[in-house]
This record gives sequence, structure tokens and C-alpha cells, in this order.
Amino acid sequence: MSIGVSNAIFALVLIGASVLFYRNLSRIRRNILLGRDLDRTDNKPERWKTMARVALGQSKMVTRPIAGFMHILIYVGFVIINIEVLEIVLDGLFGAHRVFSGFLGSAYQSFINFFEFLGVLVLFSCIVFLLRRNVQRLARFHKPEMKGWPTSDANYILIFEIILMFALLFMNASDGLLMSMSVADLSSAGLDKYNTGINGGFFFSSFLNPLLPSDAASLQMVERGAWWFHIVGILGFMNYLPYSKHFHILLAFPNTWYSNLKEKGSFNNLESVKKEVELMMDPTADPFSAPAPAEGEVPQSFGAKDVKDLSWKQLMDSYSCTECGRCTSECPANQTGKLLSPRKIMMDTRDRLEEVGKCIDKNGADHDDGKSLLHDYITPEELWACTTCNACVEACPVNIDPLSIIVDLRRFMVMEESAAPAELNGMFTNIENNAAPWQFAQADRLNWVEED
Repeated sequence: MSIGVSNAIFALVLIGASVLFYRNLSRIRRNILLGRDLDRTDNKPERWKTMARVALGQSKMVTRPIAGFMHILIYVGFVIINIEVLEIVLDGLFGAHRVFSGFLGSAYQSFINFFEFLGVLVLFSCIVFLLRRNVQRLARFHKPEMKGWPTSDANYILIFEIILMFALLFMNASDGLLMSMSVADLSSAGLDKYNTGINGGFFFSSFLNPLLPSDAASLQMVERGAWWFHIVGILGFMNYLPYSKHFHILLAFPNTWYSNLKEKGSFNNLESVKKEVELMMDPTADPFSAPAPAEGEVPQSFGAKDVKDLSWKQLMDSYSCTECGRCTSECPANQTGKLLSPRKIMMDTRDRLEEVGKCIDKNGADHDDGKSLLHDYITPEELWACTTCNACVEACPVNIDPLSIIVDLRRFMVMEESAAPAELNGMFTNIENNAAPWQFAQADRLNWVEED
């Protein structure tokens, strides 16, 4: 295959993968924007600090030191190794060979050795994570919501990352041997482009040398095969992300930037309810002064029944979920055997949002499939098990807020379906009649302060 044909094929593969990735990003963006409007652009300096600390600095990952340290190795490794990936892309487009070696000179070998060191750390971390999931079998990875695809997805990603790192090392190992050959041997095999002046190969990949052939032609086949496998694998990995929990690799940064900066436990008021209360408390207010709804306008419901009733940030949360299970492992309701799993709340929200998106693609934006997030995906029993303690929010490594979804679904049950538990209905009645949750007259509310 000539260089020109190889370059053209690579360019087509790169363009095709990029177009497909853009389409997948556009689909997810469309789905997220199905949610209600929400302004999260206040206090920008604090938002940048939060993103730098949580997403970039991995501050919440290291609360569990072993997993946090391994995750940082993978995170840093992949970020820095992308410099070498950029070189591979440029080589593929322009028919060059290790294009960065020209201006880095003698320092190039040290750079590649450093990248390989990071690659070995990524390999080690992925193997440890596989063992933790499948041999040690940590409980949070084997909850009911993790059966089937979620567990397979996590294993596929780890295995694929291991294969990609080995492909990179085999590419470097065979390339190192080629570059260590004499000019005469390379020229006789028609491989003049490997005359880079780099001798001795690369440190970590050289341990694979005993597994490689010794003649130049065979080495080039291994090097080219590993090169194509590595770069096509990365492009495939890129397009797998939108269908995987690992999409958090991209969404962690905007998701933490748009974090809720209010104190945990601070609930938002429903504007429609707030207006009603203000009218009740203001004796001079005219209840008929509020503007009438526009013709055909559907009044906004209280709380949320389906994903379109949630805010766009809550929908972004669902796509940002890493399914790590830290929220569920910290949840006191889950620890006591109740059905509630904050991770399942986020997974169900994402699954329902994907279903709604596919329904829109197939039948149009106004089609109703007769399903909803509440009842069809998440049961009242799960929602009422929540103690609203915010442990799940505090535990999440990317500042996801499952509690806000739980509260909005509860609000719908109470205010639209009148479906609160009997214990709460009694309290509501007492508050309505006595202005207190206890069953005694308003006139007796301060009796407790009187001395005997």
C-alpha cells in the first residue's frame, strides 16, 4: 500500500469517526435540553474553582485512597498520552514518521519513555480495577441495578484500555527495533523513513522485544499493524463513550462547573406555590390581578413526573453518572436494606431520557409513549425511603445531585397525585388546621414554655 493511499484511508477513517462522534454529541445535547430552564451562571469565579478542584484535581476521588490513586493514574496517563496520539494522527495525515522527533531532537526519546511509563501505570491500574470488580467483588459493584449491561460495560472499557496500551507498547517496541537497525539494512528493505537517529529503542516497550521478529520487513508489519489498531481503537473508543457510563470523561468538567453552589439541604421553592402563599399572606393582594395563562398554554405541573419535567442540569447529571456506586454505598436507606439506590435513580433517569430521545427521533417531538420516569422506572417505595440526608450528593465524585430528582418526583406525588404516605398526610392535615405538625390547637402552641 502506497503512502498516498494509506494517508487517504486514514483521513477518511478520521473524518468518519469525527462526524459520528459529533452526531452522538448533538443527540445527547438535544436530550439534555429537553429539560426545564435553569440558571446556573452565577458566581463564575467559584464555579471555575469548583471545576478545577473536583473535575481537574480529582479532590473527591481521593476520599477513598486506593480507588482515588488508581483513577488519578489512569486520568493523568490518558491525558498526557494524548500528546503521542496527536503525533500519531499527524503521522497518519501527512505520511510522516514520528513527526515530533524532528524538533524535539535528543529529548524525544525521553518524552516517549515518560509516556510509556504512564502507559504502564494505566495498565497496572486497569488490571487492579478489573480484579476489584470481578475477583474481590466489592459490594457496591454488584447491586441489583448493576446486573447485565452496566457490569459488562465497565469490564469492556477496562479490557479495551488494557489492549490499547499494549498496542501502543508493541508499536513502540517494533518501531524502536527498526530505528536501531543500520541504514543499510533499512534501505535494503525499502524502509528509509525509519532512519531517525534514535538508537536503543524505548525503555519500557523494549521488554517486549523477545516477542517480536528480527527482520525489518516483519517488524514493519507489526509496527504498522499496532499503529493502525491503536489509532482506530482510540477512534472507536471515542464513539463508544456516548453509549457508555464513561461519557463522564467529557461531562465531568461542565457538570462540576454547573454545580449547585447553595448549602446542601437548601431546597428551592416552587414559584407557583410561592406566589399562592404570598397572596394568602398579603391582605391587600388581589388574587385576580395575576395574568391569565395564554390560550392553549398547559399549566406547569408541581414537581416532576417525567424527564421533561426535570431541569437540564438534572438531565446532565444523569449522563455524567460514573456508576461508581459511592452514592449508594453511603446511603443510609440502602445500607438498611431499603430499595432506594441513588445510583439507580440516576441510571433510570438516563435510561428514560434515552428512551424519550429515541421516541422523538422516530415519532416526532409531540409523541407520547404513555410511559413516565415515575412509576415506570422509579417506584414510590424507592422515593419515600430517602431521608434527604444529602450523603449521596456529598459522596459523588462529579457533584451529581440525585436528591433533587427524588424531591421533585416526591413533589409530584404529593401535590399532583395526593399520594403521600399516611404518616405525612396526618402531618399535612395538622399543619393546615393547627399551623403545626402536632395535633393540638393553635392557642396551645406555646404552652411548653410555661413553668410547672
